[in-house]
Amino acid sequence: MVRTFVAVDLPDEMRARIGEAAEGLRGSEARLTFVDPALIHVTLAFLGEVDPDRLPAIADALSAVRWSPFDLAVGPIAANSRSSPRTIWCDTRDDGELAALARAVADALVPLGYVPERRPFRGHATVARVKSFHPSLPGRLGALPRDGFGTFRVDALRLKKSTLTPAGPVYETLAEVRP
Repeated sequence: MVRTFVAVDLPDEMRARIGEAAEGLRGSEARLTFVDPALIHVTLAFLGEVDPDRLPAIADALSAVRWSPFDLAVGPIAANSRSSPRTIWCDTRDDGELAALARAVADALVPLGYVPERRPFRGHATVARVKSFHPSLPGRLGALPRDGFGTFRVDALRLKKSTLTPAGPVYETLAEVRP
């Protein structure tokens, strides 16, 4: 079985700037698991464990998705919740194209047995996961730069393989789809 997901990759320079800004969280007493900045992305669909024989059909389904390139703004580092944060992320902003792309991806994969998320789609790039909250975390978050990380052109989506290792996940692009 192959652990897979469909994502939009952020530009390398944007990932590096996010990683630098996230360093300000390391002084918090909260227990955080940081995402390697080189791996920061926006997930459109998490497929989970997939039989390797099904990967070509998934890639074919993704290649049938019709969409146009669009601009995506990446906001500042924040938490998914003020009272009980579980994820530290950068929210994304656009005119609805990212959510429409996520819906189109899900719709393309349903005939292959994919069960779409029930929760509404919320585009974000995960920076860290909160394993254990500490009251010092909100102060650290508040001290981070409040400017976003800019805008980039979304002109590809990727089917990714995720291999979990003791040192963290290793991602491999299995297929790239362009509009």
